[in-house]
Amino acid sequence: MTRLIHFLFFLFSIQTAFAQTQTPDEFLRFPLGSGFAYHHLIVDYFKSVQSQNTDRMKLVRYGTTNEGRPLMLAFVSSPENIAKLESIRTNHLKSIGLLPGKADASVPPIVWLSYNVHGNEAVSANTSMKVIYELLNRNNALTQDFLKNMVVLIDPCINPDGYERYTQWYNRVRNATPDVTPFALEHEEPWPGGRFNHYLFDLNRDWAWQTQKETQERIALYNQWMPHFHADFHEMSPSRSYYFPPAAKPYNKDVTAWQRQFNELIGEYCRKYFDKNNWAYFTRNDYDLFYPSYGDTWPTANGAIGVTYEQGGSGRAGLALERANEHDTLTLNDRIAHHYATSLATLEAVLSQKEKIVAEFIRFHQDAASAPTGNFKTYLIKTGNNENIRSFRNWLDRQGFNYGIAGKAMSAKGTELTSSAEQMIKIDNDDLLISAYQPKSNLLRILFDPKPALEDSVTYDVTSWGLAYIFGLKAYGLKEKLTPVAAQPAAIENIIPAAAPYAYLANWSNAEDATFLAELLKGGVLVKTSNTPFEMDKISYPAGTLIITRKGNERIPFDKVVTSLANKHFVKLTPVKTGFVSTGPDFGNDHVVALKAPKVVALAGDGVSPTAFGAIWHYFEQQIKYPVTIVNAAKLAGLPWNEIDVLILPDGRYGDMISDKLLDTIQGWVKNGGKLIAMEHATDALVNKPGFGLTKKFSEKKRDEDTFKKYGEQQRQEASDSSPGSMYQVSMDATHPLAFGCGDEYFTIVRDAYERDYLKDGWNVGYLKEDNYKAGFVGIKMAGKLKNTLIIGTQELGRGQVIYLMDDPVFRAMLEKGKLLFGNAVFR
Repeated sequence: MTRLIHFLFFLFSIQTAFAQTQTPDEFLRFPLGSGFAYHHLIVDYFKSVQSQNTDRMKLVRYGTTNEGRPLMLAFVSSPENIAKLESIRTNHLKSIGLLPGKADASVPPIVWLSYNVHGNEAVSANTSMKVIYELLNRNNALTQDFLKNMVVLIDPCINPDGYERYTQWYNRVRNATPDVTPFALEHEEPWPGGRFNHYLFDLNRDWAWQTQKETQERIALYNQWMPHFHADFHEMSPSRSYYFPPAAKPYNKDVTAWQRQFNELIGEYCRKYFDKNNWAYFTRNDYDLFYPSYGDTWPTANGAIGVTYEQGGSGRAGLALERANEHDTLTLNDRIAHHYATSLATLEAVLSQKEKIVAEFIRFHQDAASAPTGNFKTYLIKTGNNENIRSFRNWLDRQGFNYGIAGKAMSAKGTELTSSAEQMIKIDNDDLLISAYQPKSNLLRILFDPKPALEDSVTYDVTSWGLAYIFGLKAYGLKEKLTPVAAQPAAIENIIPAAAPYAYLANWSNAEDATFLAELLKGGVLVKTSNTPFEMDKISYPAGTLIITRKGNERIPFDKVVTSLANKHFVKLTPVKTGFVSTGPDFGNDHVVALKAPKVVALAGDGVSPTAFGAIWHYFEQQIKYPVTIVNAAKLAGLPWNEIDVLILPDGRYGDMISDKLLDTIQGWVKNGGKLIAMEHATDALVNKPGFGLTKKFSEKKRDEDTFKKYGEQQRQEASDSSPGSMYQVSMDATHPLAFGCGDEYFTIVRDAYERDYLKDGWNVGYLKEDNYKAGFVGIKMAGKLKNTLIIGTQELGRGQVIYLMDDPVFRAMLEKGKLLFGNAVFR
């Protein structure tokens, strides 16, 4: 009798649990689509649903945002699959060679649905609640079939900080009845908008580089699951309809025939829903599969079927927006319905090819490991005197690549990747080797590619990204298969010498050195630098070497502080017993100067590019960890100038905010010892202004040869005057402090032409000559503008300095040498 009672109670509990699974409407206490749910409510809803469906859903917190919000991933499948979830994962990774051993069972397709990578594309996170509910709705025969045959992973909001920035603003300003008028306040999102994360980075462009906390934590989990399919849900301009695959050209040449075929199949399943409901849509336009750092292209390079979905709407749409071009009112309900439809279409398409999508994924990785395509079978990275190796190794680890060292000295023939020159290479014991014979070699090949082939000139973003350029590496591609030897990097441990040194010397060659300097200066340590090369004890030291003398640092436990900070930041110190050098300036010479801990101010707000400011903000707070004071650009005129050492104007439009009177004030501050760093379009405010030496190149006006240009070729005409992101080698004056540590080769991603003439009263530190182009698409009109033009310059005014940066060295936190160059601009 007791057992029977317990059994009946168990059945009753199960039935009660089923009955208590709330719809989004019931949980939120307002109809889904009638308002934007705050992020914590979405998280709570997923938790609530999971608590009622523990046999079919597992909810994992895989990280937190910069503002402390949770990053969540829901696993949804049949009770049988959920019970053996870890076995599915390990068998899957074994089948593709990312775990040792052989799989002892087949696995179902693994489908990852990512919502709301851009915070103000807020329909996505709200749609995720409908998707999770219907997947667990036992009365929905279609979704129950999905759960029997696949494992579905749902990330309800990739970018919680941006999403909350948008929803908090919108819910404060919206009318009780949504105002559909396009010029109403609720359709005018304020600066910086909700699109970006806390540091105003675009997370959809960070998959390959993983500079952001959210990306690093998400991809760590992604690499543990390696889904067969990844869908990324977005929004675009509210005047547009809906985009789903097939994708636009260009495709990266390494997208496989199967991936292209499935891209077409996805479109067929989406069209069924949209045609049935008479919804407008488009395909094969705008959204390509080329740059390997998106939520569709990076998974594609990892063997998955990666797709993007784009709903018309975004931040401007709010809850409802009148659209004159469509003779309708676009509502949040409409947008949810569309994203929900493509979510179902995705799962239907996978279900229709459930065996083949798994088999093709296995074949993709097995072929990569046993017979990699491409010209190179091994990548060689020279490690001697290359201080970016540590950051590069960390990046390799985050990507999940296998690598090692040569293990012995040898010679081989290879192609230097930045010059494409074939040569014999002397390989040293500690040089890095990365074999192409590994499951992820397709991603490896794509990211190393110094000149990716472009089948169409109309592209969406950056068109060149080779790792040798990005990390400033001396890298080679070898046609010979070499097997790396496993080895851990040598630890850096600076020990306090028995005899107290006169000074410690430290190299200046990578971003970690800038972090080391920043912490020394924050701690009040006197740091000097030599502006010219010197030699001691038959060792040559380049200009820019840090000199930390005992003299001037008597008030601190000198040796302990300097060595402990050097160990913390992986900096190798050289203790010296004298200030006398055999060649070059002695340490008391005027060429050895003290570096100051500057008070740095950066402008933000209306008129300033959010992402340009965000890159600077992230640089100071997360990379070198040095304080920066952020000031609203509208308050620029009222700054206490005598308290500021460095003022940074990020890319933006300053014409209306910097009057001639304010410019005189700024110039007076510079003459009194201030340093002004003007970046990209911020330099427009200084062109041809009295006292500033920046001018625009003069070009003779020619007859317009496009008088009879074709209307139908408008997009391609615009492309001819663009550079969405191409690689250039900047000619540098290596003797100038702005260039210290950047070496003989400084590469940058050029996205615009500013047509600045060389400085006649100043220093042309970095410039483009006739032949500085390296890779990527540059329109024919733009190409001419990017010849014989200034990129990096500096001008002395009185006791101060103006630095002109027509290129952003901290763009997306991608360029390792750029981080060092920006450190030069701030501290030197």
